[in-house]
Order: sequence, then C-alpha cells, then structure tokens
Amino acid sequence: MSSAINQAPSSHKKGRFPLPLLCLTAGAFAIGMTEFIIMGLLPNVANDLGVTIPQAGQLITSYALGVAFGAPLLTIFTHKVPQKKLLILLMCIFIVGNALSVVAPSYYLLIAARVMTAFAHGTFLGVGSIIAARLVAPEKRAGAVSMVLAGLTIANIIGVPFGTFIGQQLGWRASFGAITIMGIISLIGIIKFIPVIRQEHVPSLAKEFRSLINPQVLLVLVTGAFGCASLFSVFTYITPMLESISGFAEHSVTWILVLFGFGVTIGNMLGGRLADWKLKPALIINFAVLAVILSLLTVTLSNPVLAVITIFLWGIAAFGIMPGIQIRIMNLAHEAPLLATTSSHSALNLGNASGAYLGGVTITYMGLSSVPWLAACLAVLALGGVILSFGLEKRRSQLVAVQS
Repeated sequence: MSSAINQAPSSHKKGRFPLPLLCLTAGAFAIGMTEFIIMGLLPNVANDLGVTIPQAGQLITSYALGVAFGAPLLTIFTHKVPQKKLLILLMCIFIVGNALSVVAPSYYLLIAARVMTAFAHGTFLGVGSIIAARLVAPEKRAGAVSMVLAGLTIANIIGVPFGTFIGQQLGWRASFGAITIMGIISLIGIIKFIPVIRQEHVPSLAKEFRSLINPQVLLVLVTGAFGCASLFSVFTYITPMLESISGFAEHSVTWILVLFGFGVTIGNMLGGRLADWKLKPALIINFAVLAVILSLLTVTLSNPVLAVITIFLWGIAAFGIMPGIQIRIMNLAHEAPLLATTSSHSALNLGNASGAYLGGVTITYMGLSSVPWLAACLAVLALGGVILSFGLEKRRSQLVAVQS
C-alpha cells in the first residue's frame, strides 16, 4: 500500500485538485454539520424530549465518544473492504443515523442514533484523507487532505448556522432532515465520481496494529490531542469570555464566531500548503505561533477590537496544524496507514473532551481570564511533542547512517 499511497493517478498531474475531492469535502461538510449543529439546538431538543439542558448536552458527549471509540473499531472490522466501497458503506451508516435522529421518539433512542452516526465520522475522514492523498501528485498531498478537512470548517461557517435556522423555524428534527439530504447528495457524488483505486495488497490487521503502536505514531497522536485540547479549552467557553471580559452583547458573539470560522478555514488551507512545502518547520512554527497568540489573548480579551483580531488569528493558527498532523501520521504509518489515520480522529476528539474539562476546572479555581494561559501551556506541550518527534527521527537516521 505504501507505493500506492505515494503515487498519484496520471490523470491528476496537471496541478489541479480533481473533482472527486469535492465529493469527499461534501461528505466532511455533512459530518461537520451533524457534529456541531446540536449545540445551537439544545433548548429545542430538551423541551421537545422533556429532558434538562445538561441531559441534552450528553448528546454532544455521546457523539464525541462514538467518534473516539467507533473509528478504530469500525476500521478493524472493515479494513479489508475496498476503499470506495467502504466510503459508500460509511456514508450509508451516516444517512441512516441521521434519518433515525429525525424520527427518534425518545431521548435514549436519539442518543443511540447519534452514536451510530458518530461511528462513521472518524473512519470516513481517515479513509477520505488516504484517498485524497492518492488522487494528487505527492507534493500536493497535504493540500488535498486540507481540502477534505475544509468541509468540517466550512460546515461551521455555513452549515451549522443554516441548519440551526431551519431547526428554530421548523423544529430540530428538520435540521437532521437537511443533514440527511446532504448525506444523500454526498453519497451520489462518491458513487459517481470517486474512482475505484486498485490496492496492490491489503495490509493485515496485525500490520495495521503495528503501525498504530509505533512509538512515533503514538507520539504524534498525543501531540495532536494536546493541540485539540488547547483549542477546545478556550473554544468551549469563548462565549462567556467575550460577554464577561470583552463586554460584547450576545448577538455580537455570533458574528465573532463566524469570523473565527473564516480564520479556521483559512488556517486549514494555509496549513496544507505549508505542510506540502516543508512539514517539519511548518508544524514547529505553527505550534509556536499558536502558543504566542493564546498568550496574547489573555491581554487582548479586555479590549474588544484587539480581542476580535486575536480570535481571528487564533482560528488560523489552531487549524493550520491539522493537515500537517494528518500527513505526519500517514508518513510514519505508510505501510499500513488506515488504522493509524482513523485513530487520529479518536485522539483529536479525546483532546477536545479533555480541553473542555480542563478549561472548566481552570474556570472553577482560577477564573475565566486564566483559560487562555491553560491553552497556551497545552500548545507548548504539543510543540514539545513535535520537536521530540522530529528529533527522534533525525537521531534514528544518523544511527542508521553510521551502521551502514
């Protein structure tokens, strides 16, 4: 598989990203909508199903856990399925899960439908990233991966506000109906435009596990988790920060988050280009810049104008690391990348949950204004992980050169 991954089909060597990438982006867009849309509909869901807001919040937690544990499990059971067929299967699971969310008569059945949908999340993005890297020339792999992941970021700018509006006007079930339609559109695109990519051989499950437990792969997974923990330690509580510290009105926060979403999208695409240029300096510089910006946020939060500027720059830096992390994992697990690549989304979601928890603990004991300092420290830990990873790789290369 390693040779297949590094070789792009000859029809795509002209420098343009091929149309099939847009189908993968559309699938990621639908996944992004279903993951985040529930945040804007919690009161509606709670009222309709007769549960409390905290109970409704478990719909978010259950989805994150579904991604964290579902991605590796589903990958293990489907690792021999050809990649295009696997994408089709995953999108069918996604469609059925959202369709069940539309008609779920009770709270617990809705949780079950959300978990079912989440199972497709990490594996789809993992397989989609591998296929995207194979559809383009080797020097454009990170850009192709970032284009797929852009579906998630664009969903936050366009899909989630649009879906929330539908849910507020027509009921929360209509939002999941719209996502189901998006899934069907993506499925049609996958069937029609994703090519059948020949795999010279399918790695054994043992080989997939060996790639996953490679110390370097595990180190990068932990590094990515620290990066996401840094992001969500602030993002989870950004609304009360902007209202209590910066003095923004509730309606203004919505537009600031949209601006943050634009920063996230820019960062994702820019990060892909930088990772294609030079992966090592791109990741090291990005994490260092992220730590600096988060440190500055502790000061700029008290000034509304500077706070908005810093949050926009934070969005760029926070998501600039994602394509590089994914490519780094694919490079390290090149002989059998599927389980490692899908597990990266498990690690990132565990980072999300950990960041939100640590942010809450920090607020309890040190106050809202201390959260950016926590995030900066987590970014520094991630920076240390990247430096250690490349340092160990360089040392190993030197040892091999001496022995030969």
